[in-house]
Amino acid sequence: MVRETSTMPADVVPGRTILGHPPGLFVLFFTEMWERFSYYGMRSLLVLYMVDHLFIHPEAGQMVLGFGLVKGGLESIFGPLGPQPLSSQIYGLYTAFVYLTPFFGGMLADRIIGQRRAVILGAILMAVGHFLMASEYLFFLALLFLILGNGAFKPNISTQVGSLYPQGDPRRDRAFTIFYMGINLGAFFSPLVCGTLGQKLGWHYGFGVAGAGMLAGLCLYLFGQHTLAPDLATNTAGRLSEKEPLTCDERRRVWALVLLCGLNIIFWGIYEQQGNTLQLWADRNTNWNLLGLDIPSTWFQAFNPLLIFLLAPLLNIFWSWQSRNGSEPSSIMKMALGCFLAGISYIVMIFAALGTGPEERRGVAWLIGTIFIMTLGELYLSPIGLSLVTKVAPARMVSMMMGIWFLSSFFGNYFSGFLGMFWERMSREAFFVMLTGLGIGGAAAIWLLGRPLERVVEGYEKVPPQKGD
Repeated sequence: MVRETSTMPADVVPGRTILGHPPGLFVLFFTEMWERFSYYGMRSLLVLYMVDHLFIHPEAGQMVLGFGLVKGGLESIFGPLGPQPLSSQIYGLYTAFVYLTPFFGGMLADRIIGQRRAVILGAILMAVGHFLMASEYLFFLALLFLILGNGAFKPNISTQVGSLYPQGDPRRDRAFTIFYMGINLGAFFSPLVCGTLGQKLGWHYGFGVAGAGMLAGLCLYLFGQHTLAPDLATNTAGRLSEKEPLTCDERRRVWALVLLCGLNIIFWGIYEQQGNTLQLWADRNTNWNLLGLDIPSTWFQAFNPLLIFLLAPLLNIFWSWQSRNGSEPSSIMKMALGCFLAGISYIVMIFAALGTGPEERRGVAWLIGTIFIMTLGELYLSPIGLSLVTKVAPARMVSMMMGIWFLSSFFGNYFSGFLGMFWERMSREAFFVMLTGLGIGGAAAIWLLGRPLERVVEGYEKVPPQKGD
């Protein structure tokens, strides 16, 4: 007997497919691609923009609305902050709140406006935020618009991917891997385009192109809405009353997901150093003069998405081989391995930092080696977690549970900003040793709690396919 899965509307019916998947998957793929182009394009410039331009200006207090309030508030907690630790804190807070608001965006969609309207609202707010970045004075207001827009957009477009597939459809994990490649297609091109424009022509050119990318994603989504499944909140088949209490089984599933999300915080804390301290290493300690060309250091942030394109298909083949041989790890064990790989990726940077002075430059191969291992870890954790949430979460709160998944990124991203404050206080070797230890410790925690969590989600993670699938 097939168990009821958590996110499937009953009126999803077979129809025309593209590469074996519903056309709506590719509408969501390219919409998310443009949204990630805008987000990562802006992120590739953010720390450098603050460290090299915004916060070194002697009149920053008058040039940036709210600067004195924000700086004073942070210094009341952490003491005096120079441009780099202040920038790290603001980077951490911004990327953290980007992942806090999806919790409320999921509730907004589940209870009031539905997933589609939430995605449209989020795209509009983010486009406004990117264009506001053209003004130094409105810097913090721009970040606020981006945070609110992402909150409405992020959980609801991910939920719509799961809604395209009927109960027990084995294509769903593969669909999330395809969707994840859309994320990284945008992330790959964004530092090459936005980063180059920002570093070579002017910061605001980079931010402006990021805003144009968000508008492109919005137009594509509006054009392709007819290919998507109905909003879960408006789907009458199997709809449960908001006031009906959760069953004992549903409560166990919710708490299992909450605990798993909590364990992911360490992973995101060390992973997000790519846009923070690793970007500073790329800019200050890496030789980017290749074949006589002076390449912008923000191109470093294209390594990760490029490697995802190369590695994701190979991992899918490897997992399929493991599945046929009965040796494929569970989703939770894959996530433990992902955190472990993220931790040991910094061993490469430990060797890179040995004997390196503050201004001494090393070859780019050290960064490539670190990002290669870290990307393997990401593929074992992030898309697997997204898929697990859509399968295990109770139907009437799936968007909110997706928001809780992103809530772990809220704490993790703030943790990345906090860790970045030690960049100038510790030797480079000690800093990377710290990140390695955190990753290995986080992996051990997930592994130790994995078996109890697997018992809770068993039967929802691996639902047998229906006849005709």
